[in-house]
This record gives sequence, structure tokens and C-alpha cells, in this order.
Amino acid sequence: MSLLLRGVRKAFADVVAVDGLDLEVKRGECFGLLGPNGAGKTTTIEICEGLTAPDAGTIELLGLTWAKSANELRQRIGIQLQETQFPEKLTVEETLRLFRSFFHRGISVDESIRTAQLEEKRSSRVGGLSGGQKQRLAMACALVGDPELLFLDEPTTGLDPQARRHLWDLVDQLKQAGRTIILTTHYMDEAERLCDRVAIMDHGRIIALGTPPQLIASIGGEHIVEFAITSHDAARVVDVTVLTAIAGVQSHRVDAGQHQLTVRDLHSTVPHIFAALHNQGLHLSDFRTHSATLEDVFVGLTGRNLRDE
Repeated sequence: MSLLLRGVRKAFADVVAVDGLDLEVKRGECFGLLGPNGAGKTTTIEICEGLTAPDAGTIELLGLTWAKSANELRQRIGIQLQETQFPEKLTVEETLRLFRSFFHRGISVDESIRTAQLEEKRSSRVGGLSGGQKQRLAMACALVGDPELLFLDEPTTGLDPQARRHLWDLVDQLKQAGRTIILTTHYMDEAERLCDRVAIMDHGRIIALGTPPQLIASIGGEHIVEFAITSHDAARVVDVTVLTAIAGVQSHRVDAGQHQLTVRDLHSTVPHIFAALHNQGLHLSDFRTHSATLEDVFVGLTGRNLRDE
């Protein structure tokens, strides 16, 4: 087992950030930790990384604890924070040589530069790098000690699509090499694409756990049907009971004027939805369908209200 948490709790004054958390991550697994702002995932990660002490509970990484084996753990894990501040006057190569010097063993500076595709920026000062290049440098620094367990805390936030895809490819390579990866992200497509299993946190607890396909199946349908009625009909009330009574319709919700139905079988259900709306005298301004995703699971479980950190 690469990571084991039992009864972990952390409170800041009257705010309980982590509330009796139990979690297991297997060796060689890419594990996603998801949750809305204020769910407790960042605190959980900081506790696992040894940056924050828990109020209660036990944490084991690679069979070791921070209390007894802190120095050994620092040699065996890698961390990429949400935002890393590097000395801006150092070059990419100098920065990596500095980080490599912290570890007894690891990969060469040349290899880490190749892994992050920073060959052309080897002699460039960190202060002149783009956001994506700095993220790649942060990843290279996290890998330079050849870690068995790697923490990636929102590694692609703020990156353009091309840079995101590059980091996805890099994470895929790390998975194939057998490393254990703990990933936090706000991009549900990223978690769905990269993670073997996902845990969704809210209010300091795990509220859902499983593979992405398992979690998607848990919402009771394979497809999402979205529609909106015209502004002319906006004052009229949609009879939801008629829609949810249609065979194959699992659930209904409204978001910003868009009605969303979770359904099992599109080709047999959609004609009945059209007929039900027509019988109510409603006209559509928008109608679309898509396969259910991890984002549908996330929103269904945690709600749509924004929260403060």
C-alpha cells in the first residue's frame, strides 16, 4: 500500500477541514482526489505530504510515518504544488541541479530536462519562462529524485490546452513506469482521463469512491439530455412529473434555465421527451445530449453553489 489514512482529522479553530478520513491508495495507482472549494482536499494532501500535522488519526506512506521516518520519506516522494516559486535569476539547468542535490539518488539533470521537454530552455532564466514552462519545470523538480510516490496538486491549472495535453502524456508515462500518483484537479475530464480510481470529498469526508466508469454508472443513467424552453414560454411551468414518469428517465434537475434529464437509452427516450413537451405546449430554444461524465457525478453529489476556500 502506497498511502494509508485512518481516522484523520484536522480543524482550524471552529472549522473542521478533514473529518475522520479513511483512505487507501495502492502501489502503481493514479488516484484522483476531487472536491469543491473548501472540501478539505488541499488540507488532506498537505497532511499526506508532511506539511501539516493532523489533530488525530494515522498516516502511512510507503509503510512509513512522518513521525518516525521523515528523512527517508523525503527521499522517496515527489511533490508538485499548485504554485511553485523558483529563484528567478537561476537557469532551468541550475534549478534542477539544486533540486537534484537534495536527494541521495535520482535521475540525471539531463534526463529530467528531456522528460519535461525543456531542452530549448536549459540555459534560460526561470523568470523568463511562460506559465506552462514553469509548470513543466516544477514537474521536473518533483521527478528529479526518482520518487516512488508522487503528489500532483492541480498541475495543469492555468495552462493552455496544448500544455495540458503534454502534462497528461507525461503522467501517462509515469503511470506506465509503475509510480504511484496522487492527483488533485478541478478538471473532471483530466481525472476521468488519467485516474484509475477517484475519491470525491465534501465537508472533509469522502462521499464517493470508485473508478470513473463506476462513479458515472452510479448516477443511474448513461446519457444526459439538456433542454431549455423559449423565452416566450419562460413563465410556464414544466410538468416535471410527466418527464420523470417516462421509461428510462432516471432524474431531473434545473441549472440556470437548462433542464437536465439523466436517461438510460437515448433513441427510445428522446421521442417521448419531445412528445411530453409538445403536449404541454412548450417550445424549445435548445436541445442537446451527451454521454454522462465525471462532471455530472461531481455536480450531482456536491451541488452547484460556489463556496469560499
